[in-house]
Amino acid sequence: MVGRLDVALLFVLLLSCGFGAEADASDHRYKAGDHVPLYANKVGPFHNPSETYRYYDLPFCSPDHIIEKKEALGEVLNGDRLVDAPYELNFREDKQSKSLCKKTMTKGDVAKIRDAVSKDYYFQMFYDDLPFWGFIGKVEKEKFDPSESKCLLFKHIHFEILYNDDHVIEINVQTDPNLSVDITDDKEVEVDFSYSVSWKKTEIPFEKRMEKYSKISSMPQHLEIHWFSIINSCVTVLLLTGFLATILMRVLKNDFIRYSHDEETSEDQEETGWKYIHGDVFRFPKYKSLFAAVIGSGTQLLALTMFIFLLALVGVFYPYNRGALFTALVVIYALTSGIAGYTASNLYLQFEGANWVRNLLLTGCLFCGPLFMTFCFLNTVAIAYSATAALPFGTIIVILLIWMLVTSPLLVLGGVAGKNSKAEFQAPCRTTKYPREIPQLLWYRGTIPQMAMAGFLPFSAIYIELYYIFASVWGHKIYTIYSILFIVFIILIIVTAFITVALTYFQLAAEDHEWWWRSVLCGGSTGFFILFYCLYYFHARSDMSGFMQTSFFFGYMACICYGFFLMLGTIGFRASLIFVRHIYRSIKCE
Repeated sequence: MVGRLDVALLFVLLLSCGFGAEADASDHRYKAGDHVPLYANKVGPFHNPSETYRYYDLPFCSPDHIIEKKEALGEVLNGDRLVDAPYELNFREDKQSKSLCKKTMTKGDVAKIRDAVSKDYYFQMFYDDLPFWGFIGKVEKEKFDPSESKCLLFKHIHFEILYNDDHVIEINVQTDPNLSVDITDDKEVEVDFSYSVSWKKTEIPFEKRMEKYSKISSMPQHLEIHWFSIINSCVTVLLLTGFLATILMRVLKNDFIRYSHDEETSEDQEETGWKYIHGDVFRFPKYKSLFAAVIGSGTQLLALTMFIFLLALVGVFYPYNRGALFTALVVIYALTSGIAGYTASNLYLQFEGANWVRNLLLTGCLFCGPLFMTFCFLNTVAIAYSATAALPFGTIIVILLIWMLVTSPLLVLGGVAGKNSKAEFQAPCRTTKYPREIPQLLWYRGTIPQMAMAGFLPFSAIYIELYYIFASVWGHKIYTIYSILFIVFIILIIVTAFITVALTYFQLAAEDHEWWWRSVLCGGSTGFFILFYCLYYFHARSDMSGFMQTSFFFGYMACICYGFFLMLGTIGFRASLIFVRHIYRSIKCE
């Protein structure tokens, strides 16, 4: 009964939140002279994508009564705050130098605008759900003295709109530096804001009007780089898998022959290598509650990623389907919490754990806890900056309700199902009463060197694609080639699994039986490489600056890298467990 209520609640949320963006002019058909909805969204520094402010925070022309558009959950999470714009862009009505308003800017207004222009502030608007951007002004160097510059505010905007029959197809905006106001000095300025509109016919069909925003990422030179990245990654995978398969199969074959020969000829002969520790290799790991929680959370994040890829491949996340990705992340994470509860409690009870309720609480907080603490800090920073990234109180309540009414109940239901499954741990060998002492190992067999080796190859397979993702998430480029991204993700999983299996074998061959945590750490070490790439990208590839943007970038990227650590660590452990079971099942262990 609880499950049905949860599904019903989510269905209502999807209807009310996920599809609210199409409420205005839902059919997008207009007649000549019809009002077409135009919304101003936000302004902010061009190089700081997270630092955005409400459009009317700057002293622009504003209507007498500002009407705010109702936003869906994902749009609010995306930082969108749409309000009515004062421009009248009626369908197929040309206008020349139409006056918008005359505004007397005080010294304070001039200082605020000048600061915005010096930081390359841009504005974003939506016309019939089509996004467009423009700069509010420019800093112009003096011709005769380059050290001197003047600050110009654009006072005229020209809108060029393309239409096909009764549909709006495309909108472009142009600003003319010749029609600008000098705001270099601290003095009152009289500004006459104006705009013009020109309509042109086009043959582009309505169904393809969003393709304009994805053309850049689909250009031949970019596709060539993407495919080169995939070919490079595939070669890496083939070489790695071929090398590991050849070496491991040959070594394991020799091991099996040697161990079988030893059993037949000299049973009293001392064993060496991985067979020697067969009585310890399936000894349950330390901190088994935390271990089970890590595997449960990692499995949930892997399921979440797969569902997101599925939605992306069927075209749900088309360019500027505002907030669709964030809505999907919140809803799917809530729905997949049962997977985390089931996996964690099932594994914990296989480890003969006693307090499965505490384990379930740990599983629920393992990823959500750090994410919530990071969100609280960053939301406080956004509130201090009065930025649109600060979530309204109502949105926070909605997210908490989803967590309490959907995430938590499904986590508990999954935990109960995992507890009642009564699965036993399938160990091919009996575990001895007392653990053997691990021999002294060389430095390169330590945890940190092994993690470095394990993380480098998977990272090398994805780092080219990482640049495009970062440029999309932390810049203004658009990423739409989800099929290529999915192939790279599959390659990442394969490389992670194979390299972790290889390192697990070498660890066992050195008679080190504590492979459980090592497999998780080696599998998840790619997350640390991505974190180091974040440092490189921030300082070498981006122009981000300021406390707010820096804290948002590193705060949320740290959470994403932590999620990658959990997800890939789970993959590494599962691959190693299958391998270890296989090799010990293939020999006779007394």
